[in-house]
Amino acid sequence: MSAYEAFITAVKDIHRLQALQGHLGWDRETIMPEKGASARADMLSWLAKEAHSRLIHPDLGEMIAHLEAEPGLDEDQQANVREMRRAHDKAVKLPEQFVADYARAKSEAMMAWQDARAVSDFSAFEPHLERLVSMTKEKISYLEVEGTPYDALLDEFEVGMKVSDYDPLFAGLRQRLVPLLDRIMAAKETSPDPPWPEGLEFSIEQQTAFCTKVSEAMGFDFKAGRMDASTHPFSAGLWPGDTRFTTRYDSSEPFSCLYGVMHETGHALYEQGLDPDHSYTPRGAAVSLGVHESQSRFWENQIGRTPAFWKVALPWYKEHFPSAPEWDPTTLNRIANKVTTGYIRVEADEVTYNLHVMLRYEIEKQLFNGELTVKELPKAWNTMFQEWFGEEVPNDRLGCLQDIHWSMGAFGYFPTYTLGNLYAAQLLESMAEELGDIDALVESGDWSPLLEWLRPRIHAEGSKFSPADLIEKATGAPPSPEPFLRYVEEKYGRIYGL
Repeated sequence: MSAYEAFITAVKDIHRLQALQGHLGWDRETIMPEKGASARADMLSWLAKEAHSRLIHPDLGEMIAHLEAEPGLDEDQQANVREMRRAHDKAVKLPEQFVADYARAKSEAMMAWQDARAVSDFSAFEPHLERLVSMTKEKISYLEVEGTPYDALLDEFEVGMKVSDYDPLFAGLRQRLVPLLDRIMAAKETSPDPPWPEGLEFSIEQQTAFCTKVSEAMGFDFKAGRMDASTHPFSAGLWPGDTRFTTRYDSSEPFSCLYGVMHETGHALYEQGLDPDHSYTPRGAAVSLGVHESQSRFWENQIGRTPAFWKVALPWYKEHFPSAPEWDPTTLNRIANKVTTGYIRVEADEVTYNLHVMLRYEIEKQLFNGELTVKELPKAWNTMFQEWFGEEVPNDRLGCLQDIHWSMGAFGYFPTYTLGNLYAAQLLESMAEELGDIDALVESGDWSPLLEWLRPRIHAEGSKFSPADLIEKATGAPPSPEPFLRYVEEKYGRIYGL
């Protein structure tokens, strides 16, 4: 066996263990019986410890060092060595027992969050979040990163991004988005959004059938995946040929389910498009959460929230919801793009969505760089929401308990949603330059050219390049917020006649 073959065998075993963690995590969120929580936390803790012990093994470190000096590696092999160096160097700083305890704490916190969210009681989740924040601070101390403590967490989800990058990015976005929001809210005074009739009921069965039709049209292969329900929608690429995503339902309107499905299908298409020749290796994995979010936000918003989409989807909509009002594509699109100062991030329009992300970013930054305590978090959230959105948060379920991420210990994740919006708009511009009128393509009902454009440029590349290099390679320009700002100002200017 060559040195590289021995290395990649060890790497694949680590990734198989991590895939098992993902599989058990999916099961926990969807079908696991309530009394299985304790055993599941124990199993996930053991798997995390086992994967960690292999990742920090001195033999793996020696193999990485040997291969770094090997001149004959191709680009794919170099990517695997580079990414495993990064993972190994970080892992060796973390004690094995800490990794196991952290995995257990996250599993227990996720179950507690579900219960607390159901009854809108932050105090029931508070001790679990307190433990996770404390352990995350301990993790940061082990990593000994340069910069602010929060930088260590941001880097986990988008390599190289720091507070010094996000602060000016978010400030620039707010400078353009807040005036746009003000103009839209003024325009709504004379041109109100179409009202949503009261008393409508959309059964789960109807919504499932409609959303499955849309997901299939996007290109999701249900022979290599499935859709289920969970408290918070998510997507998981578990194994080659097994990609799963979830949604949630609101019987009073189907848009929450529809756009949740389009978002998660976008993630799942990325997972299904990864190169199977590189399964169980870093090269065969998605490069970052920012790029992952670009795929979900592209399909959800730039395809799904358009008149062209509704011209195709309206017959499906009427078929599955025969008692719904006789809306036309323009009306449905206006409803789907309605700008509001609502509470829920995952249901937010494209103008306010990034403001929801910034709020969470500021909260996390204060938790890890400032003096904000977990006990003070709900008050800080509600105060900031009132200042930014002009609305009083009525309860914890609509406020600081709405997202699953903190129960997962995923501090630093939220800013990648904004990066996803920016990347998606930049990809859309380049796609239009090559394919022509995107609306015409969508209206044709054959959306395969869109997926076929993304497959070789984003999906199949995996982690071969850094996120910034991947976007530049795909679009011909470094990542920039300008394509998104052009897109959102033009789109909502057209919708609201600005």
